Amino acid sequence: MRNKPRFRHGVALLPLVAGIAAGSVQAAAVLEEVIVTATLRAESLQDVPVSVNAVSGEKMMEAGIDKIEDLQAYVPNLTMSETGIGTNIYVRGIGSGINQGFEQSVGMYFDGVSYGRAQLSRAPFLDLARVEVLRGPQNILFGKNSVAGALSLHSQRPGMEFEGMVSGLYEPTHGERTIDVVLSGPLTDRLGARLAIRKRDMDGYIENLTLDQDEPERDEGTARLILDWAATDDLQAMFKFEVGKFDVTGRQIEIINDQNSTSPVFGNSAFGPDVNGDGGRNYSEILFNTNAALAPGVGVSISSDSSVLNNELDYKRSSNGDFSNNDTQNFTMNLDYAWGEHTLTAITGIMSYEYEELCDCDFTGAELFKVEFEEEYTQISQEFRIASPVGNFVEYIGGLYLHKSELDFYDSILVTSNVLPDLINFADAIGPPPGSRGRIQDGAGDAGDEIRDLGTPREFTTDTELWSTFLQLTFNLSDTLRLNVGGRYSSETKEGSRSLDFENNKTGERLPNGEVDSVVAINFSAERHNLEGKRDESNFSPSVNLQWDFSDWGMSYFTWSKGFKSGGFDARSNGSPAANNPDPGNVQNPPTIIGSFAYEEEKSTSYEIGAKTTLLDGAAELNIAMFYTEFDDLQISIFDGTLGFNVGNAGAAETMGLELDGRLAITEKLMMTGALAFLDFEFTDFKNGQCNHVQVRNGQDPDGDRLCDFTGETNQYVADFSGNIGLVYTTPVADSLEFRGGLDIVFTDDYNPTQNLDPTQEQDGYAMINGRLALSDFEDGWELALVGKNLTDEEVVNYANDTPLANSIFGSVNHYGFVARPRSIGLQAVYRWY
Repeated sequence: MRNKPRFRHGVALLPLVAGIAAGSVQAAAVLEEVIVTATLRAESLQDVPVSVNAVSGEKMMEAGIDKIEDLQAYVPNLTMSETGIGTNIYVRGIGSGINQGFEQSVGMYFDGVSYGRAQLSRAPFLDLARVEVLRGPQNILFGKNSVAGALSLHSQRPGMEFEGMVSGLYEPTHGERTIDVVLSGPLTDRLGARLAIRKRDMDGYIENLTLDQDEPERDEGTARLILDWAATDDLQAMFKFEVGKFDVTGRQIEIINDQNSTSPVFGNSAFGPDVNGDGGRNYSEILFNTNAALAPGVGVSISSDSSVLNNELDYKRSSNGDFSNNDTQNFTMNLDYAWGEHTLTAITGIMSYEYEELCDCDFTGAELFKVEFEEEYTQISQEFRIASPVGNFVEYIGGLYLHKSELDFYDSILVTSNVLPDLINFADAIGPPPGSRGRIQDGAGDAGDEIRDLGTPREFTTDTELWSTFLQLTFNLSDTLRLNVGGRYSSETKEGSRSLDFENNKTGERLPNGEVDSVVAINFSAERHNLEGKRDESNFSPSVNLQWDFSDWGMSYFTWSKGFKSGGFDARSNGSPAANNPDPGNVQNPPTIIGSFAYEEEKSTSYEIGAKTTLLDGAAELNIAMFYTEFDDLQISIFDGTLGFNVGNAGAAETMGLELDGRLAITEKLMMTGALAFLDFEFTDFKNGQCNHVQVRNGQDPDGDRLCDFTGETNQYVADFSGNIGLVYTTPVADSLEFRGGLDIVFTDDYNPTQNLDPTQEQDGYAMINGRLALSDFEDGWELALVGKNLTDEEVVNYANDTPLANSIFGSVNHYGFVARPRSIGLQAVYRWY
């Protein structure tokens, strides 16, 4: 990665707000109130005793926030990234990691329905009223596994007037085209409807040198119909129907660094020419040289494309092609009934999705292997809730939640050419010196023949049934002091199964047990297995919150809460939980497979103290939250160094920090917003982490099990500080014309994007600038705007990891990375009618 100066002065920006305000705020400038439903009641953001960021639908449209990955720039301590085989969402340094068996530690709720599956976080946004990001455990009112935080998404609802909008965006550099259409209004005196449709596609910003095409190419489409029906004066019903697809061809992945092999087989001059002239053979050169006659009687006849020699971050990749095709469907019914002064609510959610993916998971243009994925998920949930009137000595919200889901996941490693088998044959024939840890079978030079056309079909299923009940009480002890106490009791049953076998991927014929098991164990760390299990667990999560209005312009609060995330079953391990040696006769390189299946529940205890203030006669707001959270049995997913991921429970971790956010109406025309977060994370007991190559080199893995002690270390994505500053200037330029300019500065300190905290892959801190310039006619309803993202053209790696097989077979340290989009400038046109 290119070295960039560390961004150090961002920490001073928010304190400057007070200084600016003192000299320049005019009395007429007053902030508009922000209403949120973080407590399941509509309240001012300044009255909610929790650290929450709210981003409006208007802001998302103006800033080009199309999905959660874009949203993270505007919410400090929120991180979302795609990986080769999954998705990460982290809040305050805590997330679930990569595994299809996981539900997310950061819960996502869409119009009150839990969307706990990681794949759904990739879905594009459409016609949202707002997104609320609640940080810290949210296990009472948002009750499904939200141990780290919750994202609450709210659709725009029909209004009482006819209105419509057509919006289009075109960005020429990356070929992005987006069209939104919204129609909304009353159909009768009691029935309103809102139809929203989005079509978005993009050519991509990474050049695939192997296939001569731009990637990732996106094709997205979503349609949503909402019906609001006032059935009676007391009963309000909302029905939402939504279908969507988001298909991606190619990926934003490239090899970002490569080091010379230390293997006695592949690292010396016998294995082809030294292309880069440094005296060694790195992984890229090994792949490029596979057309050489490597040993008497052993030849690798298939040559790799020269694109494999590209091994640095330059927005170019070498790949034989991959894709991800996703389809989603959901129906939501929300009934609100006024029962006297109480409100009864019933929320029914029926949701399903399916996707198919092909991953060129060697991440190079060499035809080594691919991995295919398929997943189907269905979920039915029902929540019943009662809310008391407000203003009495005791207020309460309570209810019952029911949930049933089924998940079917399939994947298979596919050896689709002769390159990898021939390379293994070469290693088998030449062999490392006796006693070394090279990948060798028996010296006959035919071990690779066992995996020609290999497939490793794996079937994983998990069925979940959950019920929980919750109650939150508010005691209005005085006009200025409130005590909130609550708890949720959950009971959950999960049944899971996982099987893995070996077959010929062309014929589908099962391969008989024998030498293939040993070769696969040595090179892929995989074994055949058939596992099943059942888990029954229950939990009570309490919360206590004390809220004090210390003046008419400020409120402070203290919260103590316990969070909980249920256990489950591992979908991605290549072995059974007990260490197994499929080839005990191989004394030189006994292949020991250590897998996993079941994992335990995760628990947290959190303390938070905060204050929310409204200053300068309503022209400014400044909010602060300090937190400390302890996690026990933290659920983790660890790359096994070859092709699998093992799930387990780290002993303990703690995270603490400080979060600030604020708004300031500098004048009637100029608004400033800002957010700043400091974060400190430490594993207090984590002895089974995935070793990085620096630890191995320093002798921290003496028994060769690829597990190292990470006690005392930080976590992936943890930056010492991060934040953003926004400025919006609005002024009339003619009778009905208005100019609106926006500038956002998004900054972060250094962080590590790798699971194993590889110190060589640290992402430098940066300050990224986004902007928008718009001219609108508020009488005729049109608007034209230029929208710029990453105007400073920062190189950002959102996720990185060891390249599969590069080290385990070829002895080369090599990393791939998911690279964020570089500078883009698009033209946006909007037309609204009322």
